[in-house]
Amino acid sequence: MSASLKGFQKEELLGIFKTMATSRRTDEKMLTLLRQGKSFFHIGAAGHEGAQLACAMQMNSEQDWSYPYYRDQTMVMGLGMTTEELFLGFLAKADDPGSGGRQLPQHYGQKELNIVSQSSPTGTQYLQAVGTAMAAQQTDKQALVYVSSGEGTTSQGEFHEALNWAGREKLPVLFHIEDNGFAISVPSSSQTAEGSIYDMVGGYGNLNKFETDGTDFFESYATFKEAISSIRAGKGPAIVVSNVVRLLPHSSSDDHRKYRDADELSEEQKRDPIEKFRAQCEQDGIISSDEFQQVWDEVLQEVDAAAEKALSAPNPEKADADTHVVDDSVIAIPHSNPITTGDEIVIVDAVNHALHEEMRHNENMIIYGQDVADGKGGVFTATKGLSTEFGDKRVFNSPLAEASIVGTAVGAAVAGLKPVVEIQFGDYIWTAMMQIRNEVATIRYRSNNSYSCPIVIRTPVGGYIHGGLCHSQSIEGFFMHLPGIHIVYPSNAADAKGLLKYACRIDDPVLFLEHKGMYRQGFAKRPEPDEDYLLPFGQAAVVREGRDLTIVTYGLMVYKAIEAAKYLEKSTGASIEVIDLRTLSPLDKVTIGQSLQKTSKALVVYEDTLTAGPGAEIAAIIAEEFFEYLDGPVLRVAAKDAPVPFNWDLEDEILPQTEDIRQAAERLLEY
Repeated sequence: MSASLKGFQKEELLGIFKTMATSRRTDEKMLTLLRQGKSFFHIGAAGHEGAQLACAMQMNSEQDWSYPYYRDQTMVMGLGMTTEELFLGFLAKADDPGSGGRQLPQHYGQKELNIVSQSSPTGTQYLQAVGTAMAAQQTDKQALVYVSSGEGTTSQGEFHEALNWAGREKLPVLFHIEDNGFAISVPSSSQTAEGSIYDMVGGYGNLNKFETDGTDFFESYATFKEAISSIRAGKGPAIVVSNVVRLLPHSSSDDHRKYRDADELSEEQKRDPIEKFRAQCEQDGIISSDEFQQVWDEVLQEVDAAAEKALSAPNPEKADADTHVVDDSVIAIPHSNPITTGDEIVIVDAVNHALHEEMRHNENMIIYGQDVADGKGGVFTATKGLSTEFGDKRVFNSPLAEASIVGTAVGAAVAGLKPVVEIQFGDYIWTAMMQIRNEVATIRYRSNNSYSCPIVIRTPVGGYIHGGLCHSQSIEGFFMHLPGIHIVYPSNAADAKGLLKYACRIDDPVLFLEHKGMYRQGFAKRPEPDEDYLLPFGQAAVVREGRDLTIVTYGLMVYKAIEAAKYLEKSTGASIEVIDLRTLSPLDKVTIGQSLQKTSKALVVYEDTLTAGPGAEIAAIIAEEFFEYLDGPVLRVAAKDAPVPFNWDLEDEILPQTEDIRQAAERLLEY
């Protein structure tokens, strides 16, 4: 009988040692290259190897998904990433499978292995893993989703939101906390109340909890085996807290001697998981010291060879630096002009009908958010009837947590679903800002087009409803600054339906803004377009033709601009053109330029605050690209730089009115 130790044959044990040793030597080689100026950043896995490999060996990268954090080098090696691929990422080479050189080292991603592209924020990955588990639960009952971080990240609210959602739905998520005692320099005692992370998560329902010595490969393997078995058996999520050691500083930018004394660091070395593994194997007579040395010598040669090969690999082309910000492909459009039209409908019904039609069109589309299910059907009834027709697996209420809504949508989209989520009021979108800014808008770019995030975020915005400070906000100015997400803002029912249906078809994220003050307004009614009507983005509409002045606007301001234009035509004979932008990103510069070539005067009108609002960017574009057409300054009409108050007289004073537009236009017409 061949020699074995704790169920592992000798050849398996040598393979385990080789993987851990390869990871350790890779850390060492990367630090050498960094000192030589070949790269500029490094975060090591040294001290975490045993727990990571113990987990990876029990996962199936063909069906399971992984959201590793920056210290998970041995984990991703165990899943199948090669040493050369790790060096390609460290050296920011064109063939780096994670990002093509776009991301910092140790930001892992590998589409073929279901390793989802990771970004730098700590904690955002947890909700995404929950979203991927939502999708996996529908398609593969045996699949699980791995997600990890250090113990410091458990202070993030999104970690706890993820535990709550995963436990509530009994989702197949494996949470792995690699507790090395320090969040950079901050010790665990400054992060968590008395007790461990294991104790802290004890109150979450349906969460199976495990704690292990992460420096002991064999104990870790047994712990992960139990945790993974419970998940695959349908018993809900599990969390494993691995107590590990950090044998290197936090990163190459850190010096842990500033906050850890020499005796403490020396004691940490005694818990080195690789040395522990060697000692266990040697003490049982399974593998000799000479055999381990032979493997280590092989590792030295193989790692050096992988590094040299990566060093000679090509760098990314400079011309590709701004590619893959959004999807470059073009979807088929049945037609962008309605072939048939029905009765007139209001905007909220146009939204509702578009969602019904797209749910029938795409069985992978899901809708969720606060109060979206029947009988409420949304606070404005935009989702009325959807859960009744399509069931609570495809249309459902979420927890009252905006980051949870957006974060899980990212993960669901990664796994092949089409999430269309609702943020109940745009005024409360801000807790989801980390997800939107650093995850939703960047995943295509940072993964070098390997991953995409085709989610639609619907949210009501705008004032004129006596909503006060936190039910009247215009938020588009903040989001126009984010490359990688489309910003849509319809002004009428027909556009709302066509634009929303288009948003549901494309492979990019969309922020779909719906002015709640127009939801049921008669002036925004239009005959309903047929179900095949899609309105592509970046196509502004000239809603009123003129020759003397151009008003560039969108949303509710379209109607105030038209009202002002009619008044001026009657009182002064001025012929004023009004452009409805429809989308703010992409922006239809062509239509703006064509109009200015005719009128030579530009007035930009928007409901957002004046300073640094959308109109500031539009005015800058006009001044930069169409200056030769102008015979007067570019003027703006917008809300005053103040919150929107509840008192209706004060509200009118803050928000732009028809009279403000009229006065600005008259001033401009004097040139």
